[in-house]
Amino acid sequence: MTKYEKHGALHVNSKGKLVDHNNETVVLRGLSTHGLSWYPQYINRDFFEFMSEKWKVDVIRLAMYTAELDGYCTGDEKNKEKLIELVDKGVKYATELGLYVIIDWHILLDSNPLMHKDEAVKFFELMAQKYHAYGNVFYEICNEPNVDCTWADIKAYAEEVIPVIRKYDEYAVILCGTPTWSQDVENAVEDPITIDKNLMYVLHFYADTHRDKLRNKFIYAADKGLPLFITEFGCCDANGDLSNNFEQSDIWIELADKYDVSYVMWNISNRDETSASFVPECDKVTDFEDADLREACKWFVNVLKEHA
Repeated sequence: MTKYEKHGALHVNSKGKLVDHNNETVVLRGLSTHGLSWYPQYINRDFFEFMSEKWKVDVIRLAMYTAELDGYCTGDEKNKEKLIELVDKGVKYATELGLYVIIDWHILLDSNPLMHKDEAVKFFELMAQKYHAYGNVFYEICNEPNVDCTWADIKAYAEEVIPVIRKYDEYAVILCGTPTWSQDVENAVEDPITIDKNLMYVLHFYADTHRDKLRNKFIYAADKGLPLFITEFGCCDANGDLSNNFEQSDIWIELADKYDVSYVMWNISNRDETSASFVPECDKVTDFEDADLREACKWFVNVLKEHA
């Protein structure tokens, strides 16, 4: 039985926990794709089934870049249609296999979600219309606001996007990024979004860069009852490369588990970087062996199996 088959649609309770209809706390653990435009080959049913059955993944994040090369807001209409099709395939494969799935509006170079707010409104209106009855879909409305983006900017953006989703989908959990590449969760503690209760705030960490300072922010927010979801993390440096630090990674996972916070590892690709799941020469899309995996992926597969 998959976690979705057991728990069904989830929501955020009054204590900031992700729970099922019986108010039983649910913690999701899984993997994030890299950019859908760049690594579309991993959006296939066989791979999703492999991750579910062999690795015990129960959530998959579909990272759709907005402003990079062939991003949703920077490519042409044909590219936009391709990305919508990839998201649709990802959602449907996940649903068929009893997995939860996150549709991620992956801002990065665009830094401030207000930059492409109108496109985001149209996109999430379409997504909510298509998937409002699915029960396993999360909407991540902005990945990593950064540089000069303030919490006031993010909150203003969220207050326009959330009602569009709720027009069609009353019940899905919405995930909202926080300032400084989704680290400043204390901003949401001090000035939360009040127009919606079924909302979680995003925190990202890369274990070799983000240590006690960010963990203290996490603990402060969690102790205050802020609903948290780690939609992206890595074992390495914040740029997704250099050395892994498994000691610090273990500390983070223990902390997330202590507070029943879900977490998703970056990234499903064979990109030549430390945070990629697969070695560059691996061109498989299923039936992976240890030799195909990078060290962080091997570490996380063990984490997943221990929690299964």
